[in-house]
Amino acid sequence: MRSTRTMIMGPRSMAELHAFEQALTGIADEARARVGAEDARYITRVLHFVRITETLGRALLMFGWFPPTWLLGACLLGLSKIVENMELGHNVMHGQFNWMNDPRFHGDVYDWDNTCPKEEWRHSHNYLHHQFTNVIGKDRDFGYGLLRLSADLRWSWLHPFQLPLTAVLAGLFEWLVAIHDMQIDKVVIGRRKWSDLQPQWTLVRKKMARQIGKDYVMWPLVGLVVGSLFGAGRDVALAVLWGNVVANLIRNVWAWAIIFCGHFTDEIYTFSRDAIVNETRGQWYLRQILGSSNIKGGKLMHFLSGNLSHQVEHHLFPDLPAHRYKEIAPQVQAVCKKYNVPYNVGYFVPKLLSVLQRIARYSLPGGSDRAVTIMVERTSA
Repeated sequence: MRSTRTMIMGPRSMAELHAFEQALTGIADEARARVGAEDARYITRVLHFVRITETLGRALLMFGWFPPTWLLGACLLGLSKIVENMELGHNVMHGQFNWMNDPRFHGDVYDWDNTCPKEEWRHSHNYLHHQFTNVIGKDRDFGYGLLRLSADLRWSWLHPFQLPLTAVLAGLFEWLVAIHDMQIDKVVIGRRKWSDLQPQWTLVRKKMARQIGKDYVMWPLVGLVVGSLFGAGRDVALAVLWGNVVANLIRNVWAWAIIFCGHFTDEIYTFSRDAIVNETRGQWYLRQILGSSNIKGGKLMHFLSGNLSHQVEHHLFPDLPAHRYKEIAPQVQAVCKKYNVPYNVGYFVPKLLSVLQRIARYSLPGGSDRAVTIMVERTSA
């Protein structure tokens, strides 16, 4: 690992740092005070949207290979899975709607349409990633143990293949995220034993089996029965099977693209472990902002991304109902401007190209000085 380059960014004194912290905390407090019936109606409508689009998609797939209905059915099912994962499951599992005391929207019991067990997700994402955002060696979401995205990480023989590996990661995103918290890479290099992973693997295996059973066994069997009524059981079963494959692929690639655009663009910063020693809340806020990128867009972009198009605000306030991020984004941006903190935002396609550029650059040894590690030092009064 290369030596750490120290930079001071944002508040330049303890007084400024405290004011920066108080300003952001105040924004969150005001937003939380407005949370109530409107948010409950919103998340309930999201649930209805997910159920309706799933029902329509699965119904259309029962018409078999007829191109208009099959394609529309697969796309509607993919849309349902996107919204269920991004706007419903991800946000509910953050506890954003626990205050409703409704088991349909409680983060501790909600189980999403994904191969990653809810328990694994809450540990690897809600805790490790959100607490240690972009801290090299602590945040395993930085590259997912597969990609080298910073000069702070050693280059190996695997990294020249990062771009094709990224394509595999995008297509199989839910499956690779499911085993992400098991840290299989450490087993490969001998730092962990496979026996240590058995409890986790049992949990992951059960969730994978449940998802396979639903999408690739149960629904194709329903298609077989429905199709048999018209003498086309086999064709309908295969149409349903491949419709589910395509729907899951649509969801996986979209989720990968949104998540990578929020975390791995060329503008983000990484941090050493020393950066979080005795870290104050204000310094934590600063690290969240510097490690995130927002995506410009309209209501559709925000909805389909689960409002992770506001990744800066999500990293700052992960427990705030995500559809409120667009309300507070101008306030957060104004605080960043006041304290000279970069607020990264741009359109989807340029952001995605920036991500691919970063992946390609770090597939080679070394790294650009633009990917500097920030040591957030305790500022003096």
